[in-house]
Amino acid sequence: MEFPKDFLFTEDHEYAKVEGDIAVIGVSEYAQEQLGDITYIELPQPGDKFAKGDSLGVIEAVKAASDIYSPVSGEIVEVNSELDSNPELVNSDCYGKGWIVKVRLSDTSELDALMNAEAYKSHVE
Repeated sequence: MEFPKDFLFTEDHEYAKVEGDIAVIGVSEYAQEQLGDITYIELPQPGDKFAKGDSLGVIEAVKAASDIYSPVSGEIVEVNSELDSNPELVNSDCYGKGWIVKVRLSDTSELDALMNAEAYKSHVE
């Protein structure tokens, strides 16, 4: 299982990869493995604002459905519309083409509460 060093993680298995004032958010490899084959992802709209811990949408799989929780507060600046027709990208490339949303951070201090790759690896093992 992969734990990219430049990513931050939540206990609920979302990740945030910070690029300047933008966080690329998705679900971890562990999360997509637990869910199984992903069949649908409900995405928010660009311009929507979320607080840390709010549900960004829902990810549905053959085994279960689960909320996607925002690891940070901010405004959605982009959604991965490719997931509309190819939700399985989350299974095949969760840290790359399977990202879910990009959020403009409103409070960078929230990043301090997220786990680094080593802490997250310990959390799931």
